Amino acid sequence: MPTKSATKITKTKNHLPLVHEPRNPGMDLDLDRIARLQANTSAIERRAATLPGRRSVKKDFQAAWLLRAITMIDLTTLSGDDTPGRVRRLCAKAKQPVRADILEALGMPQISTGAVCVYHDMIPTAVEALEGTGIPVAAVSTGFPAGLSPFKLRVAEIEESVKAGAREIDIVISRRHVLTQNWQALYDEMKSFRSACGDAHVKAILATGELGTLRNVARASWVCMMAGADFIKTSTGKEPVNATLPVSLVMIRAIRAYHELTGYRVGYKPAGGISKAKDAVTYLTLIKDELGDRWLKNDLFRFGASSLLGDIERQLEHHITGRYSASNRHPMG
Repeated sequence: MPTKSATKITKTKNHLPLVHEPRNPGMDLDLDRIARLQANTSAIERRAATLPGRRSVKKDFQAAWLLRAITMIDLTTLSGDDTPGRVRRLCAKAKQPVRADILEALGMPQISTGAVCVYHDMIPTAVEALEGTGIPVAAVSTGFPAGLSPFKLRVAEIEESVKAGAREIDIVISRRHVLTQNWQALYDEMKSFRSACGDAHVKAILATGELGTLRNVARASWVCMMAGADFIKTSTGKEPVNATLPVSLVMIRAIRAYHELTGYRVGYKPAGGISKAKDAVTYLTLIKDELGDRWLKNDLFRFGASSLLGDIERQLEHHITGRYSASNRHPMG
């Protein structure tokens, strides 16, 4: 079992401590532990059904949670008709995700999103547009979204994206390894992807909507963490079913158990279908309940989303003015 290195603490210009978590180095594949993992689907679904109504966050508290959610968004464009102009506009939105007048009314300094996520070809454009901001560029890789291109090409794609300047790589696993219970193949694949990433952090997309059962989700989560994933992520956003609360509950409990076993914190990223501010608050309260406050920072939690930001902006303006604005007052670029 790996030994956790000391957590590093530095200070900002304002002398506020920043915690830098040591990366998850992974561990040997424990097939006995994987075989013992189960998921009580009915109990998980009952617990998930209570989440939207369990907590009511209102007024200033809701505004604070929504501002925090913005800093956790991987602002994303993954369309076949992406252009450099669209990516530059998205990067401009990432740098200033909320209108200046809204932030001023809330007494908030400028904030930014967690990252900008693009296809490989758009990495140089995004890197140039975000230069000097500290906002990382994330790239989808390994034959996204299906993950069915030749293995050598998938590894080479990661390496090329890192060379191009991506600091985070969102890889897709081979779903067939999960569906056939070939955990050794999944582990070896994930370790190869982690190695190809080098210093870039790797988010393992499980494509949970295609894994069949919550038990498979739990086992795939553990195998990817054992192989060194920095984050586990629900979906590509291209599946018929993407992020759901039951799936999230299974994945974050796997993260909690892995931390208890190894001492290493792995991040979580729900993606696909999260487009409303109230949903963002539900996910954040779930994280707080199950994992604690440390995961409520963008080094350990992200939303994979694009339209979510627009609805959060509308809610913040409503908080200030008491009126809902038209969506065209909050353009994405």
